[in-house]
Amino acid sequence: MRYLHIISSAQAERALQAVGVDFPGIGAMLPKMETVNLLLEGIECKVANILKQEMLSAGGDVAVARGSVSCSIDRTDAIIIGTLKQVGRLAEKISSQPFGLSNISEDIKKILANIKRNTFLLRTPKRDIEAGERTLVMGILNMTPDSFSDGGMFGSIDEAAEYALALEEAGADILDIGGESSRPGSLPVSSEDELERVVPLIRRLEKVLSIPISIDTTKADVALRAIESGAEMVNDISAMRFDPKMPEVIAGCRVPVVLMHMRGVPETMQEGDLEYRSLMGEITDFLKERIETAQLSGIDSENIIVDPGIGFGKSTADNIAILKHLRELKALGRPIMVGTSRKRFIGEIEGEKLPAGRVAGTAASIAVSIMNGADIVRVHDVDFMKRVSLIIDEIKECQA
Repeated sequence: MRYLHIISSAQAERALQAVGVDFPGIGAMLPKMETVNLLLEGIECKVANILKQEMLSAGGDVAVARGSVSCSIDRTDAIIIGTLKQVGRLAEKISSQPFGLSNISEDIKKILANIKRNTFLLRTPKRDIEAGERTLVMGILNMTPDSFSDGGMFGSIDEAAEYALALEEAGADILDIGGESSRPGSLPVSSEDELERVVPLIRRLEKVLSIPISIDTTKADVALRAIESGAEMVNDISAMRFDPKMPEVIAGCRVPVVLMHMRGVPETMQEGDLEYRSLMGEITDFLKERIETAQLSGIDSENIIVDPGIGFGKSTADNIAILKHLRELKALGRPIMVGTSRKRFIGEIEGEKLPAGRVAGTAASIAVSIMNGADIVRVHDVDFMKRVSLIIDEIKECQA
């Protein structure tokens, strides 16, 4: 006898097929093999008690705080525990009940649909980009004098263009060009300076690159000029909060956008209180709200990518926890991008002060990210990390 470690419906289906289960049987048994745990925070005890009763009748359970059943406390967190089939049955049973249970039902149904999703299609004005079938590698090219790892790397547009072509040759699927540093403690630059740094390069590369260019900016005017010059997507570390015109630009240009979680601004994000009551809960809620804002602004939900913001207002322990629990963001139903490349938390773990010396640590974090659900990885060392991604993708797809 052995334990079957099943992490996906595809893997569960293959296990049933190997036993020789017929097609109708697979359809009946598959939902029973997939378990799901859903955390609800701060719900009323009467709501928690109804959920527990209904879930028990469905064959599962709901974990609640002591005092919840007797309502000696006002509110409780609750964990819905069961198979995919049992949780789905719960959603149906509470779909027309009062006290906000119908809203909880809709949220459950949406999460169940989202966590099953493995492929995405991003549409730019020039092409379709498939995400999920394999890991996409986004190469970093910073036209900045002060980025933490590669600031001041290029003395001319020619050097930067040559480097961009080398990244493409090394296997980059997307090229991310930035003109403003977002390292901890960095100060903002003017739109004029940022445009001067990135637009000439994008115009040059648009003619020779075969991979899409992403513009790394929080400014709407920079995003617009970059797109007009040839960029096909926007990577906004502020999740479109710093510039109120950004949603209009993204929607109008019909390009994909990366929405990232960050507390504060780069200049001060690593100062003061870095405590989170619920780290993954706050990140998930933030990204959910930004997705909804984007949709209300006319941005196609299928063109939204989410990024948990490794190193942006987080401690080393936080960054590790995000990588460990990254799969929780699958509940949002959007491709997940992760950027750990050469970051400080890796250096703190390894004892490596120089960013360029953190390649091994970056590779480890990239491997974990991909295994835990990352669809896009943003990296400096494209050749090395492309090879890492190829190996991990093969392991994920292994049918043995």
